[in-house]
Amino acid sequence: HFADQLDEGKRNQLIKAGATTELLDAIERGTFSVPKNELEKSRRKMDEQAAERALMAERAKRNDTLYQNQLLKQRARVIAHGSADAIAGAAKGNLVRLQNGNLVSCYDEELAPKQIYGLYFSAHWCGPCRKFTPQLVAYYNQITHDHPEFEIIFVSADKSADGMATYMRESGMPWPAIEYGKLANVPALQKYAGRGIPDLVIVDASGKVLADSFAGGKYVGPGKVLDDLNAIFARASSPQVAANR
Repeated sequence: HFADQLDEGKRNQLIKAGATTELLDAIERGTFSVPKNELEKSRRKMDEQAAERALMAERAKRNDTLYQNQLLKQRARVIAHGSADAIAGAAKGNLVRLQNGNLVSCYDEELAPKQIYGLYFSAHWCGPCRKFTPQLVAYYNQITHDHPEFEIIFVSADKSADGMATYMRESGMPWPAIEYGKLANVPALQKYAGRGIPDLVIVDASGKVLADSFAGGKYVGPGKVLDDLNAIFARASSPQVAANR
């Protein structure tokens, strides 16, 4: 029992902590108890604290919802409007490319003639991403000769630079990527990312969204985006469009 261990030293410590003589005597007798009114007060305080925690949790949830809505509105503005050379400007100085198994810096001039971009948000740890990426590589290798105005930029969601490099090597990504250590430098590109991956977003040079893996907030997937991209290329190659150039 605690009373058996209540020597003079511990008694003095309790007194310094504010213990009353009555409390010490009750502890020594083994008859210490908390008054009923004190118990009720403690219960009320605990209930108040629980209610306060619930309120704070609800506020945090509401704030998170507001934040998500703000992101959606920002994304909608991006879809509707853009600025000249927005994509090339955002990527400038931040690009790397796979060369002989290593990642090397890209020349910014490589993006100069590009008019349509595919922003590819993906990661090595993501199974669906690893499944889709070979399809995207094959598509890219097939169409780039006829459409030199098109480029893909990989925006990694990997957890490390090594993970990103491994992903690019294993899948043989032939397009440039934002250097892992500079991903924080490209919020102008990150704002196009949806709520999940793989996410492929097609934009023009000004940043206007032409096709998206998320349509009206619903995930339609990157395969649908490739179909949309084919339609974009077809319209651009039509005789009427060519005559208007």
